[in-house]
Parts: sequence; structure tokens; C-alpha cells
Amino acid sequence: MTPEAYTFEDDGRIPNSSLPLLIYHAVLGGDAGGARGRDAGPAAYEDLFAGHGWLGAWRDGIFPFHHFHSTAHEVLGIAAGSAEVILGGPQGRHFHLAAGDVVVLPAGTGHCNAGSSADLVVVGAYPNGMRWDLRRGDPAEHDEVLANIARVPLPDDDPVGDGKFIELWTPAG
Repeated sequence: MTPEAYTFEDDGRIPNSSLPLLIYHAVLGGDAGGARGRDAGPAAYEDLFAGHGWLGAWRDGIFPFHHFHSTAHEVLGIAAGSAEVILGGPQGRHFHLAAGDVVVLPAGTGHCNAGSSADLVVVGAYPNGMRWDLRRGDPAEHDEVLANIARVPLPDDDPVGDGKFIELWTPAG
């Protein structure tokens, strides 16, 4: 299972990251077509993430405003429904996410729900249960959030267990 990898520039409000944002399709249940994820509920995502050290799981949606976390990386599993999500901040890209998809967001990466189905259920978690903050891109906080992001360690394991995550997030050298 090879994820799609994207990077986004710092726009002065949303810092984003030099690490790529990763999108995995059809991780649990279904196929790559319209029926993705029908058989995998939220507990399956919680178990998958916890089994790889991504803890502090929650079930909800994605905030409908641009935001990011400067103190933690985040994984989002789409357990039910679908959403149009803007990743990378207001200058980023629109993506359609559906049940079965998993997104790994490096600390600082903007995300926003631009519209979703009524049955959307997202499971989120953080490596080793990192404590997260909620930032909305205040330019007055930009230097502070850049310093926070620089202190966030790389996770010990990837949330889906395929090995590609570690390969894509490990600096060459």
C-alpha cells in the first residue's frame, strides 16, 4: 500500500511541514471504488492506530475552519462517510476522502473540512499520545509555532504499519 505524498509551503499563517502529508486509500474495508470502508467501524481504526503506538484516539469530524497542530503529528482515519477536505491551508489543495482512507498530518500541516456527508466519522490519534494544541494561523504566533514544530520528534512507528511512512519521513543521509 503506497500512500500519496504531498508537501505544502509555509504561507506565513499556516506553516505546514517539510515532511510530506500522506494519504492512504482503502486502508480498512472496501476497495478503491465507491464502497470503500463499509466493513470497518471506528473501533477498527482505534485498534490499528493503537497497535502502532498512535494513541489518544477520538471520534468526531474535522473542524470546518483552517487549523493545525504545532505540538503533535496527527493521523485521521475516515471510518464512515466522506468529506471534501482542504489540506495545506487556504492555499493548499482540495481532496475527497472517503471511508477507508487514512491521512497522516505532520505537525504544522493545515486542514479544514470544506463539506462532508452527514454520516462522517473520523478517528484521530497521535504518536505516543502526544499532547496537541489547536492553532488557526495567527501571524503573531508564527515564530512560536515554528519553534514548537521543530521540537516535535519523529514517531517511532507508522500508524498503518506498512513501512512506507518511516521511509518517507526519515531524512536522507
